[in-house]
Parts: sequence; C-alpha cells; structure tokens
Amino acid sequence: MSDPREPLRLRVDRDRCAGAGMCALTAPAVFDQDDDEGLVMLLNPAPAPEHRPAARMAVGLCPAGAIALDAPDSTDL
Repeated sequence: MSDPREPLRLRVDRDRCAGAGMCALTAPAVFDQDDDEGLVMLLNPAPAPEHRPAARMAVGLCPAGAIALDAPDSTDL
C-alpha cells in the first residue's frame, strides 16, 4: 500500500455516482454532494496531506466506483 502522505490526484464520474454519500461522510473536506441530485462534487482534486488518508478511504468505500485515484504528475510536486 502506498504512503497516505504522498501527493494524489482524484477525479470523479458523476454519471456513475449513485448518491450514497459515503465520500462526503468520509472526507468532507474533499467531497460534497449537490443539492439537486445528491451526486458527488469534488471540492479538491489534490487534497492537502491531512486529508489524503480520508480521501483514499472514500475511494475504496464508494459503492458505485465513481471516484478514481490517479498518480500525480511530477510537475504537481
């Protein structure tokens, strides 16, 4: 498993989102849900170090697989 302190980049697929809200509950500094449909909203695609462990957990907890974790580009470091 990778170091949770390493930089990461997230992306979401709102078409795939089921609106379960696990992401917003697990990592509220990184994810929210829209008021209309309850679909995922990505607040920060490159979360701060203190939010990365929760963001990684939210990726794994998403029942629809609507959140993806990408390796950061070396220019992002």
